[in-house]
Amino acid sequence: MEIEERFLPIGTVVLLKGGKRELMITSYCIMPTGDVYDKNGKVDAKGKMFDYGACFYPEGMVTSDQLFAFNHNQIARVCFTGYKTDKQKEISTILNGGLAELEKNNTEVQNNDEEVPPTE
Repeated sequence: MEIEERFLPIGTVVLLKGGKRELMITSYCIMPTGDVYDKNGKVDAKGKMFDYGACFYPEGMVTSDQLFAFNHNQIARVCFTGYKTDKQKEISTILNGGLAELEKNNTEVQNNDEEVPPTE
């Protein structure tokens, strides 16, 4: 299956480049707080944000130390696409950079809603 534009829906099952086990996406924009390892051992990921958090598929997260963090460009194959809804599409748009536009629009609306002091 062709890899779609990020961010893939929660529940999507992927295989990472060089990976041997499928992972199911469980979260977006995660910043690990514990030890982080890659195939070569422990790495410094302090303050680093990853596109996705995931667990092994099909067994899910058995223990809390089995959360995987990775970026969209590390995906080799999408095995199954998770549930898509209007809300998921909205979140994807926000995560793909629409947040700045929404914030701009929000500020304009708030400025228009401010009470104008009475003039004498």
